[in-house]
This record gives sequence, structure tokens and C-alpha cells, in this order.
Amino acid sequence: MGSARFDLDERGIRAAYSAHAGEMFGFAMRSLNDRGMAEEAVQETFVRAWRFAERFDPQLGTVRAWLFAILRHVVIDIARARAVLPEPVAEPSIEAATRADPMDDGLEQAFLAWQIEEALRRIGLDHRRVLLETYFLRRPYAEVAAELGIPEGTVKSRVYYALRALRLALEEMGWDDSAT
Repeated sequence: MGSARFDLDERGIRAAYSAHAGEMFGFAMRSLNDRGMAEEAVQETFVRAWRFAERFDPQLGTVRAWLFAILRHVVIDIARARAVLPEPVAEPSIEAATRADPMDDGLEQAFLAWQIEEALRRIGLDHRRVLLETYFLRRPYAEVAAELGIPEGTVKSRVYYALRALRLALEEMGWDDSAT
């Protein structure tokens, strides 16, 4: 790993992962307080390191320092994305489900779907498209970026701002997420 370019062969990646992944996971875990997201952050860090290996310059610092700089950006991206996502709703208990009127639930779901659809119409086309592709269709950012011919970071940024715009549109329509 002493060359001007980070060694991308399988041995080099395995060595970097073996040497630094545990410490990186600890940092991500402390930052995100979520095991799954911390694992995702470490994985995304190594994907980015692989993808942008030519940017590593051993004259500027160690591989460890470079990986932690990437990880810091990944953690920030994940934290920002998580900050605009609505909190998951707990599954209703069997007891509550048997007491609830199924017709009310169906109407509530239909009304919620209409609200979201209407709010999506109110945000910009670029934001709506990346939100539909990444959030609702669960396509990877890299895949959407390649399809649209834009950088992956632009897709992530558009998702972030699209979720903010969607929340504002829903609030303008009188949506109250404290009731859900």
C-alpha cells in the first residue's frame, strides 16, 4: 500500500478491512447508535474507497486516516437521510387489530396514500424522480445515478432535499405526523 495508488487487489482490500473495519464500526456505531446503519456505513466506506482509490495519496496521510475521512462523510450522509425519514410505526397488537374497524383502516390508508401522492405532485420533477426510484422502489443510489447520468452524490442530495420538500408539502396540506 506504499504506492501512489491504493492497492485494489483482493489482498489489499482484505488487509485494509482486517486492519481498520473494527475500529471504523465502533466509530460508526457511536455516531449513528444503530448496528445496521453502522455496518452499512463501514460497507459504503470500503465501496467508496475502492471506487475512488486513485484519490488516495500516501504523501497526505495513512490509509487509516483516508478511510476515516470517507467514513465521516458516509456517517454524515446516513444521519442526514435518517433525520428526514419518518419514524417507523409500531405494528398494532392483535388485541387492537381485532377491536379496530377494518373499514376505518382501509379509509385511513386510502387517505394517507392520496396525501402522499398529492404531496409528491407538489415537489420538483428531479426530486420526485429520485425519491420514487430510491425510496419507494428501493433502488440503489449508484444504479439511479448511472441511469440518470449524474453523480451518486447528486442523487443522495436530491433524496435529502426531496424528503424535506415532501414533508413541507404534507404539512401545507395539514398532515400531522404526531397523530401517526
